[in-house]
Amino acid sequence: MKHLTTLALAMTLAALVGCPEKEKPVEPERTAAVAEQKKEKAPAVDAFATDAWIGKWVGVEGLALVIDRGAGPGTYNLTISSMDGTTKHVGTADNTRIRFERNGTEYIHAGKGTDTGLKWLADKNNCLIIKEAEGFCR
Repeated sequence: MKHLTTLALAMTLAALVGCPEKEKPVEPERTAAVAEQKKEKAPAVDAFATDAWIGKWVGVEGLALVIDRGAGPGTYNLTISSMDGTTKHVGTADNTRIRFERNGTEYIHAGKGTDTGLKWLADKNNCLIIKEAEGFCR
């Protein structure tokens, strides 16, 4: 009997020590959750360089340009406050600028304060320009 107990103990120890631990199967729910987290961290496919411009940009004498995300990728709702009043337009990403219609096709592009032609913005480095004397900075 003592011999059988020793043999059983030896077999149990051999089974525990000699066999590698089996990997646990991955739970499908956990896999889906991890995949969703990775998806959230991945850069958006529909991202445009001009998306960085979303927000308020200030011009001279209280004038402003407000860029909001539009209905679809690469579209923007533009609110331009100028001396002539406030107008609203829909803009579209066009490489490194935003294209919109106002008295024909116009563009918003990045530049420096000196590019605006406005002495009050000359010391700024982060600006958007529609045309000379119509610039807005942050």
